[in-house]
Amino acid sequence: MLAWIGALLIGLTLGLLGSGGSILTVPVLTYIVGQETKVAIAGSLMIVGVISLFSAIPYALQKLVKWRTVVLFGVPGMAGAAVGAWGAHYVSDAIQMLVFSALLLSASYLMFKPMKLGDAEHEHTERAMGKIAVDGFVVGAITGLVGVGGGFLIIPALVLLGGLSMRLAVGTSLVIIAIKSFAGFVSYLKVLDSLNLSLDWSIIWIFAVIGIVGGWLGHKISSKINQEQLKKGFAVFLILMGAFILYKNLPGLF
Repeated sequence: MLAWIGALLIGLTLGLLGSGGSILTVPVLTYIVGQETKVAIAGSLMIVGVISLFSAIPYALQKLVKWRTVVLFGVPGMAGAAVGAWGAHYVSDAIQMLVFSALLLSASYLMFKPMKLGDAEHEHTERAMGKIAVDGFVVGAITGLVGVGGGFLIIPALVLLGGLSMRLAVGTSLVIIAIKSFAGFVSYLKVLDSLNLSLDWSIIWIFAVIGIVGGWLGHKISSKINQEQLKKGFAVFLILMGAFILYKNLPGLF
């Protein structure tokens, strides 16, 4: 029961904030469901990909996806996700979770002190294609290594580097998260096969369906909730979770 509540929370957070929900998936699968770390990361990639894909459909129908940026950012992101998943062969579970905790703390910082995005409501001149591609590759590598969508990194990058308005950035980000999550998942299957580990598909699909419902509910109630207070509250939660993961995994390095 606690696991299903966690799945609903993942979708709700995505619906309310536009990012952040996927960063809960690995901890929920690892510490509540009880999955092995690499199995949880692979499952997270599929769950995040499915939820993001469904969440992107309304944006695409409203023409709030910039497909040129999807290619410029997303294709290198897919390559980065594949490289990150390949690198997971050579990284211990403890290291992966420590990287994950660092991302949690980074996300909490960005929620407490969000980046100044300038005129985020209108499109402006986008920067060099090379910078966008490099940024996409780096975020993709993080996705492949630790199983997060990275929306809290992608949206500022699309506004600052891609020159997109905030609404275009959110819709475009969801498409990018979906394609690089699927790319990372496919690559991660080889990691699981080499370690004789297998996925629990029933958990993946239940989490995905509950997450989609949660995302829809979050979107519906988002206008009734103070977003700044919500972000700060979620940031505190991420700090506590990051500290817990550090506590659980630091001893594994020594």
